[in-house]
Amino acid sequence: MKRHLLIAIGAITVFACTPQPPVPPLRPAVDQGPNWNLDTRAKFYAQDQGSQLIPLRWITALKQPDGQPFMAGSLNRYGYLTNDLAPASILPVGFVPSGPLGGESLGLTCAACHTRQIEVKGTRYRIDGGPAIVDFQSFLTDLDAAVKTVIDKPDAFKDFAAGVFGQTPTPEQAAQLLADVKAWFLRYDTQMHLALPGASHAWGASRLDAVAMIFDRLTGLDIGPAPSYLIPANIKVADAPVRYPFLWNAPKQDFTQWPGFAPNGNDIYGLTRNLGEVFGVFATFHPEKDPADWLLKVNYTRTNSANFNGLGKLEDLIKKLGPPKFQWDIDAALAKKGAEIFGWETSKGGCVECHGIKPGVERFYQQQTWATPILDVGTDSREYQILARTAQTGVLSGATLPGAKPLKPVDAAINVLTTAVGGSILQKVIPAAAAPENEVRSSAAPGSATTAATANSALAATPEAQQVSVAFQKPAAGTFRYESRVLQGIWATAPYLHNGSVPTLADLLKPAAERPASFKVGPGYDPDKAGLAAEQTGLSTTLTTTGCEARDSGNSRCGHEFGTTLSADDKKALLEYLKTL
Repeated sequence: MKRHLLIAIGAITVFACTPQPPVPPLRPAVDQGPNWNLDTRAKFYAQDQGSQLIPLRWITALKQPDGQPFMAGSLNRYGYLTNDLAPASILPVGFVPSGPLGGESLGLTCAACHTRQIEVKGTRYRIDGGPAIVDFQSFLTDLDAAVKTVIDKPDAFKDFAAGVFGQTPTPEQAAQLLADVKAWFLRYDTQMHLALPGASHAWGASRLDAVAMIFDRLTGLDIGPAPSYLIPANIKVADAPVRYPFLWNAPKQDFTQWPGFAPNGNDIYGLTRNLGEVFGVFATFHPEKDPADWLLKVNYTRTNSANFNGLGKLEDLIKKLGPPKFQWDIDAALAKKGAEIFGWETSKGGCVECHGIKPGVERFYQQQTWATPILDVGTDSREYQILARTAQTGVLSGATLPGAKPLKPVDAAINVLTTAVGGSILQKVIPAAAAPENEVRSSAAPGSATTAATANSALAATPEAQQVSVAFQKPAAGTFRYESRVLQGIWATAPYLHNGSVPTLADLLKPAAERPASFKVGPGYDPDKAGLAAEQTGLSTTLTTTGCEARDSGNSRCGHEFGTTLSADDKKALLEYLKTL
C-alpha cells in the first residue's frame, strides 16, 4: 500500500511538470479581513474532511479520451482552481488526499465548491469562501466515462493497470484490480445514471442540486444490504440546482441551507451541517445493526470515513473568514445615498428588514447569531419537491435518536439524514452518550431494558442530543421559503437568487419579466453591474431561465421583486452601496 501511495504521489509530481496554457495574472489576495491570511488560506484549501471519491492511484492513472491524464491541468477544464500554494501538486484547490495512510483516496473538501475566481480585464481575483464557478456535473460524468472505458476496453485497462502499479502487474494483481474497479463503478455509475439530470436541467457552471445528491448518496448507496449497499429505488433525479452559497457569515446565521431547514449557531449545529455535506460528497459510510450497542442499536462509526477533527478545523477556519472587499472604485457620495435607501422599509424598496444585521436565535451562551429570516418571496419552488422525498430506510429501519420517533420502513429522506448524522455524532464526539450507563448500572442489570430506557432518557435530556435530534427540520408544507442572508460580500456571489437565475445585482433590481431569459455563466465579472459579465471566456455555460409562469422549473427567475420600483437614480445608488458591504 505504501508503494502504491508513493507511485501516486510521484505521478502527481510528473503531471505537474507538464506545460500548462498561459493564464491571466493572479492579483494578490482580495482583502477578507484581518484574520484571513496565507496560512488560513492554505489550510482551508487542503484540510481533509473525510470524503473518499476514488483511490488516488486510480485517478492518476486514468486518461481522458484524447489520451491526456484525467487530472491534467488541475481540472481547470471544469473550472477548478490551481492551488498556487502547493505548486508541486496537480490537485486543485479543495481536492485532497484522504483515508488510511493519509493518501489512499482522493477526496473533496469545502474549498472545492466554495472558492471563487473572477476575471476583469485580464486580471484574476481569488475569493475564498465564495461560490465556485465550476461544472461539477461534467466532472462527475466524465469520471464515470473514463472508468467505464477502463472496464470495457482491454487495452485501456492494460495501460491503466500499469499506471496504478508502476509496472506491468501480475495476472493475479490485474484480476483483483479489475474486480475492485468494477465494484467501485457499480455504485458510482448507479448514482450518476439515476441522479444526474439531462441537458434540459443540467446544473452548468456555479450550480448543483446538493440536497438531492446528499439524499441520493445516503439513501441509495449507504444503507442497503452488503456488499454493494445499494437501494437504487431511492435514487431520484437531482434536478433542483442551486447556486453554491458563500461561506463568510455561515457560522453566524441562525439557519443554513437555502430553504433554512438546518438550525445553526453553535459547534454542534455546525458539525451536523458539515457532516451531512460530507455524506453527500463521497464519504465512506455504512451504518449497521448492532444489538451490542445497548443505547442506539446501530453502529454509525465502524464504517464512517468522516474526519470529525478535520470538520472542526474547517469550521474554525470559516469563523475567521471575512467578506471580500470590492476591488474597484466606489462613488462615496452615491454609496452614502444608497445606504439610506438600504435602510428604508421593504415596501418602499429598502433591504434592511430582511438583510440587515439583527440578533438571531441564541443557541449557545454568549454566542450571538444573526437573524436569518426564512421567507417566501415568490422564487423558484422546485427544491421543495426534493425536500418532500421519501426513501426506503434499509438498515436504519427502526433506528431512532433519543427523544425522536423511530424511522419507519419508508420515511422522509430528511429524517434518514437526521438519524445518520445525529447517530454518528452521538457515538463519535459526545461523551454524554456513554455517561448514563454508569449512572444506572447500579439499579439495573447491564444491557437490560431498564438500563437502556433510563440511559436513553438521560441522554435525551442533554442539550447535545436535543440538537442532533432536530439537526434538519422538514419545512412546513404549503410555502416555498428560503433564507434571507446578511448581504456582506454580496457583490462577489453572482448569479443571484437561491437557484442562480439572475446574472447581476443590477438585473435583480428589475421586475422578473425584464430579467435576462438566458445568460452566460463563467468567471468574467462586470464591476458596474456587480455580477456576471455579458461575455465570457474560457469555461462557461449558458443558463436559460423561465418566468413566473413556470415557478417550479428549477430555473425560474421569478420572485424577489423588492426594489424594482425604485427610480433609476435610486437603483444606481443602492447598487453602489451594496458593493461596499
